[in-house]
This record gives sequence, C-alpha cells and structure tokens, in this order.
Amino acid sequence: MKIVIDNKIPYIRGAFEGVAKVVYLPGSKTTPEVVKDADAIVTRTRTICNEKLLAGSSVKFIATATIGYDHIDTEYCDAAGIKWTNAPGCNSKSVEQYIASTLMVLAERKNLQLKELCIGIVGVGNVGSKVARVSDLLGMKVLLNDPPRERAEGSAAFVSLKQIMDQADIITLHVPLKMKGEDATFHLGSGEFFSGLVRKPILINSCRGEVVDTLAVKEALKNNQISGFVCDCWENEPDIDLELLAMTEIATPHIAGYSKDGKATGTQMSVHAISQFFGLGLENWRPSEVEQPENPVFELDGTGLSNEEIISKAILSTYDIRNDDQTFRKNPAQFEQLRGDYPTRREFPVFTIVLKNMPEGTLDILKKLGFNI
Repeated sequence: MKIVIDNKIPYIRGAFEGVAKVVYLPGSKTTPEVVKDADAIVTRTRTICNEKLLAGSSVKFIATATIGYDHIDTEYCDAAGIKWTNAPGCNSKSVEQYIASTLMVLAERKNLQLKELCIGIVGVGNVGSKVARVSDLLGMKVLLNDPPRERAEGSAAFVSLKQIMDQADIITLHVPLKMKGEDATFHLGSGEFFSGLVRKPILINSCRGEVVDTLAVKEALKNNQISGFVCDCWENEPDIDLELLAMTEIATPHIAGYSKDGKATGTQMSVHAISQFFGLGLENWRPSEVEQPENPVFELDGTGLSNEEIISKAILSTYDIRNDDQTFRKNPAQFEQLRGDYPTRREFPVFTIVLKNMPEGTLDILKKLGFNI
C-alpha cells in the first residue's frame, strides 16, 4: 500500500516502515497525480482534501494530525466512501498552557488579580474544558457556553452567550469553525457581538481565525468596546491584517497548540487510526525522541510572593508567550516559517519544580496543573 504524508508532520518518519510505501511531500505539493494511486493520506490543515484532489484516486482513508478538519471536504469524502479522522484533543494541553501564560501576562501588564475576574469560555470541548479547569484553579469565576453540549447534557453547567457578554472580564473562544447551521461560528465575533458587550472584556481567539470578523474587532478596539485582543488565529492566514496585528495586546502565529507533546500526540493518533483501518498492527506505536526543554528542572522560592505570583512564575518558566509575541511582530511576513520552525515547547508535566518556602495551598495548585514537585 501507499501512504502520502505531509513532510511537516513531526515524529512520523519510520512509523510505517516495512508495512507501506511512504511518500513525504510538503502539503502544497500534494497533487491529484501524487495521490492517484495512494491508499491513505496523513495531512495537516494546509492540504485541502476535496474533490479536486481526490476524484479518481484510490484513497480510502485520510488522517489529519490536527484537531481542526475544515480543510477536509467531509461531505465529498462521505459520498465518495473515503473514511477520514482528525485528532480531537491532541493539543488541548498545549492550548491550556498557552491560555495560562496569556492570563499571567495580562494580569502582570494590566495589574489584575485573576481571582477577582470572571472568564467566559465559549466552546467547552477538549480544549475549553481544560481552560476552564485552569481558570478555576486560578480562582476565577468561570462561565461556560456550549449550546451543543447544553442540549445534550442539560443547562445546569452552562450559560447563554448573552450572560457571558454581560458578565465576563475575559472571553476566550474555543469553538470549531462552522459556516452555517444552528451552531454556526463563522464571524461569531461580529459587530453585533461587540456592540452587545457590557464590561469591555479582553477577547482571546485561539481556535479559528474566521470565528472573529477582522473589521469588526478592529472597530471594537477603536471604539473601546473591548479592552484588549489576544490573537493566535487570523483570517486569511498567512496574509494577516497588519493593522490588526499592531492593535493586539498579544499576537502569535497560530501556535497555541504547538507544544511538542501536542504534535507528538496528533501524529500518534493518526498512525493508530490508519493502522486500525488497514490492519497494520501499529496500535502500540509511539513517537520517539521528542525534544526535551532546556531546563526541565527549576527552583522556585515562594518567600514574599503571593499565591498568584508563585503560580505565574511557574507557568512562565515553562512558556512565556511574550517571546512568541515579540518574534512574530518582528517577522509577520514569515508567518508560515515561524510555525514550521517553532522552537521546543513542552507541557507542564515534563517539568519538575524544586520548591522552597511554599504555602500548602499553592503546592496543591501546582500539582493539579501537572507539575512534578
């Protein structure tokens, strides 16, 4: 059998050795000619899997090593008998770390006490659930909005979007991109949305660029309808709006889920899915040689520090979002290169903290965040 693999997918080389012929190509080079005799494709979001690519091919299975799958024409694939899978939750811990770092930087810059703030989480799937857990650990009031889950599970744990618009000091978006239907999220951040906000919140978008209307968010910033915008996902990537970039509080090039752990998990899920579909016997395969952080063990002295200051130091020691922000602002035209050459970032459980003079309650929070103590 033949498998075509996007050559930017990490840790996958050698996974199918001995069981398949493998062709590694950049997503931009994945053409109808290349996939014509392929049995499977392993892809990222940059490869558009639609009729133009797949018609007349022998492709039976598509695995995307990403949470999002709007680059796959699922209706066409279903009609053509092509099975497909994504990697739900693969980078959810990475986005959790991204949001945690964001919250700490915002608190420092704006002299905020997170425990006094209300955060509204729109979309409470794999990612949103973890963001909610971290926000709760930080002492924030947490409001959850997820209409599909609310319909399935009841309204006890959820609130309306209007309630978040009325009460939240920070709103963070973790929804999939849906262009139409009851739960459409395209331009959820519209002019109407911004004009209905009550507390001038900070808005964070780390899900899909098209969820927020670029023109509307620029107007909201100019009109002081929001007090800041943190953006990881942009409309028209990689050709982003440079005026919006200049107006953001924190800006990054779509790397919220780019921890090495998240990438390794997405690759593993794709390999397992293809193995199971074709009976290749690779269900126990794991990525190897995942890069280690520069300082996996660090000391933290809590003397004279508040609970929030200690936690902030711990989180920012593993990932300081300001570094990505500064690099991106200097090189916005290198959007794709910054993603492709993204430096090693590992998640909380990889790190061990040697603690000194630490309050018991803070120690418990650090453990719940996933740190080794």
